Amino acid sequence: MPTPFPAALPIRRLTHRDLTACADLSEDRGWPREEHKWGLLLTAGKGYGIDDPDGGLVSACVVTEYGPPGRPALGAIGMVLVAERHARQGIGRRLMRHVVSTMGTTPLTLHATPNGRPLYEELGFKVIGRAEMVVGHLTAQGLAPGVVTRAATAEDLATILRLDEEVFGADRTHMIARLPAFADQVRVAEDDGRIIGYAAAWPNMDTHVVGPLIARDTETAKALLASLAAHTDRPLRTDIDVRHEELLAWVKARGLESVAFNAVMTYGTADLPGDWHRRFAPLTVAAG
Repeated sequence: MPTPFPAALPIRRLTHRDLTACADLSEDRGWPREEHKWGLLLTAGKGYGIDDPDGGLVSACVVTEYGPPGRPALGAIGMVLVAERHARQGIGRRLMRHVVSTMGTTPLTLHATPNGRPLYEELGFKVIGRAEMVVGHLTAQGLAPGVVTRAATAEDLATILRLDEEVFGADRTHMIARLPAFADQVRVAEDDGRIIGYAAAWPNMDTHVVGPLIARDTETAKALLASLAAHTDRPLRTDIDVRHEELLAWVKARGLESVAFNAVMTYGTADLPGDWHRRFAPLTVAAG
């Protein structure tokens, strides 16, 4: 029998058992394998993919839902990939149309690379902002210790979840509660014993990705970044909302370099919920 044309192959839900195939697909497109991140996304989110009859995946993506179960307030789309040998055949468009249809009236968001942006605009997504990816060894010596930071404890989780929902604008307990196991560091900032921000650093290839980064103000965000940098020998990588100009200037003056820009896009809503003034960086651009 002839091999089915990829555009006619069924779309199915992916599970954690597909982790290796997803990592293989990333590698096929020249991306890092990122198995650690794929594991989180496939566990906490909903993966969608198309199987290749010859083995592996033709295409994949993940949607992470936030808000009440069954009635999500927001869906974040990420890791949209099509195998190189099947590129430019409309497969990514078909998978995205399926996801948008499946999510119904739920507002959607994603971070688009310059290459991916035209497809998302064709599907009705609108650009509402930009995030700048910065990477490097942060040297924060001489930073005035005006904000107290410390390692988070299990007793902090309830407070972190309340703060996160207030700033992010939707409940993401199922993601944040996984941080202690997923990240190598979770730290909080305090003012008179009250938590005013938190951040995590999780391993990704040879870097530590900082995210989420939630802070009362820029000085608190600086203190959290400095405290994370002080507890790792790896370069830090994070994606900062470009509206946080002071923080971006500060990290660039202390060793981090700009490596990419992504467009922040939405579908079904004119803006993201929550308070962008305190939302400095996402957990990962793949999940908001």
